[in-house]
Amino acid sequence: MRRLIDRRLNFENAAGRVCEGVARDGARPRLDAAAVMENLLKRKVLAVQEFTYLLVDSFRRLFTPPRYLADTLVQADIIGVGSLPIVLLTGFFTGGVLALQTYRTLATFGEVGILGEVLALSIVRELGPVLTALMVAGRVSSGIASELGSMLVSEQVDAMRALGTDPLRKLVIPRVLASFLTLPLLTILDDFCGMLGGFMVSRYTVHLTSAEYWTTAYQALDFHDVAQGLMKPIVFALVIALVGCYFGLQTRGGTAGVGRSTTQAVVVASVLILLLDFFLTQFLIAIKFF
Repeated sequence: MRRLIDRRLNFENAAGRVCEGVARDGARPRLDAAAVMENLLKRKVLAVQEFTYLLVDSFRRLFTPPRYLADTLVQADIIGVGSLPIVLLTGFFTGGVLALQTYRTLATFGEVGILGEVLALSIVRELGPVLTALMVAGRVSSGIASELGSMLVSEQVDAMRALGTDPLRKLVIPRVLASFLTLPLLTILDDFCGMLGGFMVSRYTVHLTSAEYWTTAYQALDFHDVAQGLMKPIVFALVIALVGCYFGLQTRGGTAGVGRSTTQAVVVASVLILLLDFFLTQFLIAIKFF
């Protein structure tokens, strides 16, 4: 991690020298569009490289001692239990709204009886994993980035390193493991609440019986649907934890930099979740997983 910080500082110093060279011939700096674009692209490539280093170093330390079990349990409580209310509410009302909208379409074709089947496939395959990951990313990635960013600007990370503790093992690995453990469980609960919200609408608005709704929902799902709905949260958990840790450990500029890192972590994590959902679904279709 120290190597990543040094590389970023060297790059910023080089960028500063380029700007000085542009301005040295006149009173005002000349804006060279090509130079600006080149500098922007270099920064993006550098960010991808540093994130890749963080990913590889995290996997190396994930399976080797020492392990901080107490910190992992604390982070599991913060990430999992702390995110439970918003995940349950999101799942319940998403299932209800989806049932209302789907009912109108199915009523046109006289197929209201398959409402449970449509909801089950939609929620378990896509909506449950994606909405759970987005809600957790908005809460957890921002929290991780702000916490680690505050520790970095207050030099707590440097003090930890001076005492012989690896910040990556102490700060990053527990959060990654906690995300791996809790996000699939949160997704299962979100799926159930989504189905429950759909049932409330189908029971009191569409007037389907409990047997009609739950039987069609149960029969519509098979192993591949459930497996797909549980594979995606594992990938999303890695994104949520590592993006928050990356932007937290790259914080610059004091308390203002902490705010910027928090915002960037939420935006990047949310975008990556949506992109990965598309490519994972495309990959599973290509290999005929379902």
